[in-house]
Amino acid sequence: MVIKYFLYYHCKEVGLFTQLVVYVGLIVVNTLLMNFLKYSGLFLLLIVTLPVVAQKNITLKSPDGQLVFSFELTDKAPLYRVAYQGKTLIEDSPLGLSFQENGNFGSNLKMSKPGFRKVDETYELVVGKAKTVRDQHRQVLIPLTEQGGAKRQVNLAVRVFNDGLAFRYEFPRQQNWSSYTLLDEHSTFNIADDPTVRTLFWGNYTNSHEGFYQTLPLSQVKADTLMDMPTLFEFPEKIYMAITEANLRDYAGMYLLKQGGVLTSQLSPLPGQKEIKVKATLPHHTPWRVMMISDRIGKLMESNILTSLNEPTQFKDVSWIHPGKTSFHWWNGDITPDTTFAPGINFETNKYYIDFCARHHIDYHAVIGYGGFAWYTSDAAGYGEVGPHTDVTRPVPSLDMPRVCAYAKQQGVGIHVWVHWKAIYPTLEKAFTQFEQWGIKGMMVDFLDRDDQEMVNIQEEILQKAAEHHLYVQFHGAYKPTGLHRTYPNEFTREGALNYENNKWREEGLSPEHDLNVVFTRALAGATDYHLGGFRAVPADEFKTQYTRPLMIGTRCHMLAMYVVLESYLTSLCDYPEAYEGQPGLQPGLQLLTEMPTTWDETHIPTAEIDNYVTVARRKGTDWYVGSLNNSEARTIKVPVDFLPSGNYTAELYTDAPDAAQHPNHLTQQTQTVSRGDVLTFTLAAGGGQVMRLVKQ
Repeated sequence: MVIKYFLYYHCKEVGLFTQLVVYVGLIVVNTLLMNFLKYSGLFLLLIVTLPVVAQKNITLKSPDGQLVFSFELTDKAPLYRVAYQGKTLIEDSPLGLSFQENGNFGSNLKMSKPGFRKVDETYELVVGKAKTVRDQHRQVLIPLTEQGGAKRQVNLAVRVFNDGLAFRYEFPRQQNWSSYTLLDEHSTFNIADDPTVRTLFWGNYTNSHEGFYQTLPLSQVKADTLMDMPTLFEFPEKIYMAITEANLRDYAGMYLLKQGGVLTSQLSPLPGQKEIKVKATLPHHTPWRVMMISDRIGKLMESNILTSLNEPTQFKDVSWIHPGKTSFHWWNGDITPDTTFAPGINFETNKYYIDFCARHHIDYHAVIGYGGFAWYTSDAAGYGEVGPHTDVTRPVPSLDMPRVCAYAKQQGVGIHVWVHWKAIYPTLEKAFTQFEQWGIKGMMVDFLDRDDQEMVNIQEEILQKAAEHHLYVQFHGAYKPTGLHRTYPNEFTREGALNYENNKWREEGLSPEHDLNVVFTRALAGATDYHLGGFRAVPADEFKTQYTRPLMIGTRCHMLAMYVVLESYLTSLCDYPEAYEGQPGLQPGLQLLTEMPTTWDETHIPTAEIDNYVTVARRKGTDWYVGSLNNSEARTIKVPVDFLPSGNYTAELYTDAPDAAQHPNHLTQQTQTVSRGDVLTFTLAAGGGQVMRLVKQ
């Protein structure tokens, strides 16, 4: 028995020959020990206690052996540690839960036999940054049971990948426990050393998750301040770790909070009170607590760990799901041409944008409203409110929605609509039935601004019901993605980032540095709706706020590159038609934008330097799109194209023009032949970028 447990827990990672040598050696040692101890009264004690001691310590390694999760069960609490390439990233960190009934779960536990498993499989994503994903990890399920009291059982599930690890609490069906009310989850992250932190701070749980990221040492993070996720940690050895969550369903959203120098999970409370975080019936489980880890920041951007921690979609038919691009005239200030029709919530205003979409093969036109008022009947004061008689199934009298949808369909354009979540949620079935009858293809659901368990369930209910009526969803004022687009591929994108809409009213506008901060933090979680498409760039010292025709900081090439760098399955061309059309000499790259995919077969990060620049390469079919973003310091970068298969490719290059500092809308376009092994050199303007499309010859 001693030998069995030793081999099982300590020799799992070695070869069969090594195990055999150890096994034979231990037989000899064990025989000698038995002969020596059987008369001393200690033999029985040895036999009984050694397996128990062994079961209190578990080690789980990633498939490549670089990442190690260690578990120890103590009398006070379960503890875990994390090491990468021999470097400790997370020191002893207690785990536990606090319930309204029967108090805390964490001390005086016993561990039953853990279950180990190796997984190496592939799956397909309907929408994503990769089409085929390899899910390779090792996992353990650790059953933990109270030795006294209610004797509740909670299983700790752990999965270790080559690019990160995750754990969650699972509540199996059991005779003496049927439901729970959770007051707190005590998952801690006792981070070693003093890494640099890039995070978004909040003062409360009711927020849009839109703000400026701060960079500071962990030691300088103030106690009891909410930190949004993903939060990125940069260790001195250039090891990167991002903490976030995956598979957030029927549970409260999680933040990080520094208490006693240790980061602790903090859950968003249910509305109307502060104590209760989650109510659930068994069986149940928490979301995965995820640590994305690598010595290359680009590997975190390439990772599909979040979708691998979600369930496959149950949609039997996905043929109706068509990601793409859309107009969004609210951003530009509802601009219309000087024509004979009166601008407003009417057919003619929408026809103007539908015709633009049709000319350039833009997939969708967004019906929003006009002048701050929604397209549907409402007695509220504006977009951000809902009145007692708001009705999303009744357009305002000036709008003939069936006519708009019929005309758009005739032009090969789909219609999607903007809605306030409070206007649509009370009548989901009625509203979605009407939308489907009109021919609407999807919607932006806005002003959610919460991530408590109730709101998390509301969003999933919207996704589920929308799918029944073949509608896609774009969430605004929403928390970060958690990989749920694997389960609900009709979730095309989420906001949850301070984006270019702020150029309409924020005095300083958004800088290229902020764009990169979002790329290296929030965008690690997935699709990021950023209000792309502003085509009026000015030098930073000439920026001013304009609610209509907003200005941009950063070059035209920077904006083009954003479409490649950011992941989103519904990207926008937010400006008005004349901003894109009829600009001789400026070469705005409109054709490149309209032809660029929004979902991808493969993603690679050839080069990236945190805070300074990033290059992202994405493949669709045999074509590749490569985009680079720069901060506000002009530089030259080298981009290896080792991601290419063998053979020659024609590279269509869009780069900053020599006079981009004075005229940031100017860019140059050229072509050349490239092949695997080449290293391309690009000169990026301050706030600049580059884009290239690679086509197999």
